[in-house]
Amino acid sequence: MLTTACVALSSLLAFLLGLALARLLWCRPAPPGEHRTDDATFTALHLAAMAAPALRAGLDRDSARRAVRHLRVLLGTRAVAITSTEAALAWEGPCTDDVLTYARATLAAGRTQVFPGRALPHERASDAGPDRGPDHGPEHGAVVVPLTVDGTVVGALAAFDDEVSAALVRTVAEVGRWVSGQLELAELDVSRRRALEAEMRALRAQISPHFVYNALTTIASFVRTDPTRARELLLDFADFSRYALRRAHDFTTLADELTCVDRYLLLERARFGDKLRFSMQVAPEVLSVLVPFLCLQPLVENAIKHGMRGPGTPGEVRVVVRDAGPEAHITVEDDGAGMDPECARRMLDEDPAREGSGIGLANVDLRLRQIYGDGYGLVVETALGAGTKVRLRVPKSQLSSL
Repeated sequence: MLTTACVALSSLLAFLLGLALARLLWCRPAPPGEHRTDDATFTALHLAAMAAPALRAGLDRDSARRAVRHLRVLLGTRAVAITSTEAALAWEGPCTDDVLTYARATLAAGRTQVFPGRALPHERASDAGPDRGPDHGPEHGAVVVPLTVDGTVVGALAAFDDEVSAALVRTVAEVGRWVSGQLELAELDVSRRRALEAEMRALRAQISPHFVYNALTTIASFVRTDPTRARELLLDFADFSRYALRRAHDFTTLADELTCVDRYLLLERARFGDKLRFSMQVAPEVLSVLVPFLCLQPLVENAIKHGMRGPGTPGEVRVVVRDAGPEAHITVEDDGAGMDPECARRMLDEDPAREGSGIGLANVDLRLRQIYGDGYGLVVETALGAGTKVRLRVPKSQLSSL
């Protein structure tokens, strides 16, 4: 929600920036019939959109180099430079001044600094606006504004021109605020990625210890009676563990996820014997679709856990994957005892990080909603004595959050 709000605020600032620039250009005489205001607004918004992706990558030499060219055109000045707190990262246009010298004055003050330039000494005493810099101004006039992230100054934006007007000071300050907003979004993106990585590490740590214990106990029971079967099961367990514990991205193909489910079912079938029946029906067209890592195995584990009616009573688990145009539709169903719908709701609402909860339905549901939106959470259909069906949908389109 916070990221969405920041994106909306950033878009609003870009729009206001376009209007501010349009107002500056509007004050100039325009030929009859020419819509200068509309053209200027479009140009400003277009340039802001061109610079935004680079700034959303964070503040470094590469992102500054890619953004500064668009910012110079946006401001219409002789030169524009971007600095960090320690170095000049990038500049565009003819400028022989020591950019970092003037940036340091701004970084120390934490507010906009104006340097009139040696060619315009009369402005040093007459301007009562933002703080003035040292008496030895730059060769050209300059406006330097601090760039901040979460209240901390991380760099500076400097614009150089032949003359420093009040309008230029206001415009550079507005562009600086917009750049700071984009850097804030970049920091949010980094924090979000770190949170997802931490969640994936926690997810791997939540592989049910009961399953591991039961699988190894089952394999051990075949060592004397059926060594060949024990060896096959040990290989299945190794394949499952290699997949579940590998250092992977947050997503995998549906084919790999189904292979993991198949290995898991083979191990559970060895434990339950003929009491556990399972089937998988998969449309081959969707095998290459990307899905969140370990999104199906917990659903199958839940189906087995709640689907076996009791000792000696058989149960069946069915996995069906269908091609549904722009989406892949997946259902995991059991014919077990089912549960009260209110109980199913509580399972989805429980804290995924609760100790002893395993991966669980709540973890999968939360990840699906975070990635695709609230409309893509798990749908659980169940009733006492009627089994349980869990449905999920996955878009086929390329994921923007990867």
